[in-house]
Amino acid sequence: MDILTWTYLLVGLSFALYIGIAIWTRAGSTKEFYVAGGGVSPLANGMATAADWMSAASFISMAGLISFSGYDGSVYLMGWTGGYVLLALLLAPYLRKFGKFTVPDFVGDRYYSNKARVVAVIAALFISFTYVAGQMRGVGIVFSRYLEVPIEWGVVIGMCIVFFYAVLGGMKGITYTQVAQYCVLIFAYMVPAIFISMQLTGNPVPQLGLGGNLEEGIPLLEKLDGVLSDLGFAEYTSGRKGMADMLMITLALMVGTAGLPHVIVRFFTVPKVKDARLSAGYALVFIAILYTTAPAVAAFGIYNAIQSTSEKNISELPTWVQTWQKTNLIQIEDKNGDQKVQYLADPISNELKIDKDIMVLASPEIAELPNWVVGLVAAGAMAAALSTAAGLLLVISTSVSRDLVKNFNPGISEKKELRIARLAAAGAVILAGYFGVNPPGFVAEVVAFAFGLAAASFFPVIILGIFSTKINKEGAITGMIAGLVFTILYISYFKFLHPELNTSEHWLWGISPEGIGSIGMLLNFACCYFVSLFTPAPPQSVQELIQEIRIPKGAGNAHDH
Repeated sequence: MDILTWTYLLVGLSFALYIGIAIWTRAGSTKEFYVAGGGVSPLANGMATAADWMSAASFISMAGLISFSGYDGSVYLMGWTGGYVLLALLLAPYLRKFGKFTVPDFVGDRYYSNKARVVAVIAALFISFTYVAGQMRGVGIVFSRYLEVPIEWGVVIGMCIVFFYAVLGGMKGITYTQVAQYCVLIFAYMVPAIFISMQLTGNPVPQLGLGGNLEEGIPLLEKLDGVLSDLGFAEYTSGRKGMADMLMITLALMVGTAGLPHVIVRFFTVPKVKDARLSAGYALVFIAILYTTAPAVAAFGIYNAIQSTSEKNISELPTWVQTWQKTNLIQIEDKNGDQKVQYLADPISNELKIDKDIMVLASPEIAELPNWVVGLVAAGAMAAALSTAAGLLLVISTSVSRDLVKNFNPGISEKKELRIARLAAAGAVILAGYFGVNPPGFVAEVVAFAFGLAAASFFPVIILGIFSTKINKEGAITGMIAGLVFTILYISYFKFLHPELNTSEHWLWGISPEGIGSIGMLLNFACCYFVSLFTPAPPQSVQELIQEIRIPKGAGNAHDH
């Protein structure tokens, strides 16, 4: 069978599975819609969390970023995995014990203020829409290549699928769909990685293959360094980013992970606080499988791509180049008229431009793997993009229905609240589709902005809300607004208003828009602390509540004895 047939078959089967699960687990109450009834097992929740968190950015874009950035791309590996550890240890158990469904719910109750809740809802919507734009872009890329339709139509098809199971099943449907999606995406990521590692280094373990030798006995990374420097590029294992920028991007990704509303809500779907910790541990193992493989996939991909195209006549280029050219994600321009492809470090002279977002998807074709592997990768990429998009759409719908409508209209019936949640999800799908067609950057870049916004707005008020009894509503509101506004303005200035100035010499302290969320976070912390110093302390009942959520269950009795 050809690639297209395999793709239709495998993507079609996976979609049938997701839709079947959504119908089987249809939410019948608001508790099932918001937190799957609170009865999900830690193992299933760990898988669902891993799928929710490993988005199109992790599956499609991260290895592509590392392929083209080399050492500099490691910030994504360190930031995203480090952030997950932070979330599991510092936030998840306490938020679960607090017992609120959403981050705005926690902020509104902890800071005893509806204004704080509304600011948190606005922040959650900003983060979620920025993040979901990246997922929809990923969906569009996959469909445009494998179904041979324009990216715009790819986004529309993806919107319809997500709309169906997110709006129908709510968190209950999404949770069990994400368990299936994790199994699909991890299998789809590992199979080609194992094949290509065997091809290049003879080692079936990609993580070991990365440090292994090629057939001629030269270490893979040493050969890759040589190939790139011969073409005029920086060595793969050397970095070009400044140390301060590397640190700030890593920090923004770490604390942004710990403040992501669609990941935090997953810890409310398990029955007990202990299960929240356990599911966080399971999720970390499931996430590590992909994240330790990504550097190998990146190195294999860029090595094979250069070897199969460099100095080749344009008429002799491999089939994968012509196929991806149709999507406009590969562009060839014979600038010197010699009918050969030349890679040059100068972007103006470079004759072959490869979109970072295609490296993982194109890898099996570049390595000439069997057609079914190419179809499998397409199904895995769809699973990664759709699982996160569904989680984000649920956060958006919950923010509107529960944190805004129900909070200001407490007498609303459960049936009406569920209808509003579904309408909000439908509206969010349409808006997300628009951002997918007109994205503000490539997938991982857009997602990095979402993490920066989460770092600047949510992380300080959640961490201070758990570990400090002194921070009050005035401090929290000021901090969230200051952090969010500063970060949005900085990103907008360099990415949209003046992209020509988006270079290290114009950045504030040499920090890029991807890393500025760290400064927004520090600004938020400072505002929280200093404003709280000069305004009334939180009520005694709130201070006691904070003390209570930090005490492990049963510790009070032991202390009495």
